[in-house]
Amino acid sequence: MTDVAAISAPCILIPPRKRWSLPAGYGGATMPYDYHIGVDYHKAYTHLVIQDSAGATLRSGRVKNDAQQLAAFLSPYLENSHAVMEATRNWTVMYDWLDELCDEVKLAHPLKVKAIAEAKIKTDKIDATILAHLLRADLVPQAYAPGEAARNLRQALRERMFYVRLRTMVKNRVVTIFDRYPERTRELKAVSDLFGKAGREYLRILTVSEVDRIQIDRSIEFVDDINAHIRAVEVTIRSLSKTNADVKRLKSIPGLGEFFARLVAAEIDDISRFPTAKKLAAYAGLVPSTYSSGGKTYNGRIIKAGNRWLRWAFVEAVIPATNTDPVLKFEYQRLKATKGANRAKVAVARKLLTIAYKVMREKRNYVVRDAMPQWSNESRLS
Repeated sequence: MTDVAAISAPCILIPPRKRWSLPAGYGGATMPYDYHIGVDYHKAYTHLVIQDSAGATLRSGRVKNDAQQLAAFLSPYLENSHAVMEATRNWTVMYDWLDELCDEVKLAHPLKVKAIAEAKIKTDKIDATILAHLLRADLVPQAYAPGEAARNLRQALRERMFYVRLRTMVKNRVVTIFDRYPERTRELKAVSDLFGKAGREYLRILTVSEVDRIQIDRSIEFVDDINAHIRAVEVTIRSLSKTNADVKRLKSIPGLGEFFARLVAAEIDDISRFPTAKKLAAYAGLVPSTYSSGGKTYNGRIIKAGNRWLRWAFVEAVIPATNTDPVLKFEYQRLKATKGANRAKVAVARKLLTIAYKVMREKRNYVVRDAMPQWSNESRLS
């Protein structure tokens, strides 16, 4: 009977202890490991495949996600070993366990692994086997694995974003109550902040049905509870990033306030991993999709892949940035007149990203100045 794994796994034949030099992001010259461990990580269990340098499978099996059981399964093959796993949900748990056991752990980019070794027959064993083959051949398309400090800061930032979204949902529920009172619409529009001091006084004396009054009061109490959680998590965020010098520099960029500066610093983490600003823009997804055929190249919408948090931060920062920086304002208005508001925002977001790249790379603050002539070569970094 034909082995399914033999059909689906890529045929990669490499002499023992031989390594190739490959482009950045796809492995590189590394030490010759004796054991190559492919890890297919799931929520409750993990399937592991261990290969030798000739590609022979030494051990294959499933273990419960437990540090001791993982160590027991790998114990005969830990000397001079390395492992690879995909950057799936909550990958940090297994990554840290493997990092304690193996000499090296690589984090594989899930989409690029799929493009290299897509199989019609897909099982946990096949996935782990393919990862082991790619690791042995030094063909793993690596994803960046941030350090513990950056991971903790990212978790705190995401917690704050969750609370803010939740608060917005609660506020929107209160606003929808006014749909049942169309005669109050004009009064509602007259209130600039419905949940500010004046707005709350207006809500307190508003005449509505008993059910709607209960919903409004509960929603206001809930908003106050959420605000308390937001303030608490902001204290955590400041404590986790108080020693990060990049945060202070990023805050000098128009539109990047306290929160966005910390978010950008956490998501980029190590700026040296991006040799150019264009590489950082591709990582953030602020580059156009490209189709090239027959010597002709067409550019479309920005790509859907990339770090959505960075992309969101820079796009959201455009309007406040154009309100304070005359050069960015001129650029935005010029592009808006010819290409529309959405394209103009994306273009200025790309400029803000480039500024952030230079600020972090050159370790200098950004200085807002009066509009300069287009032919000026004066640096905008101080």
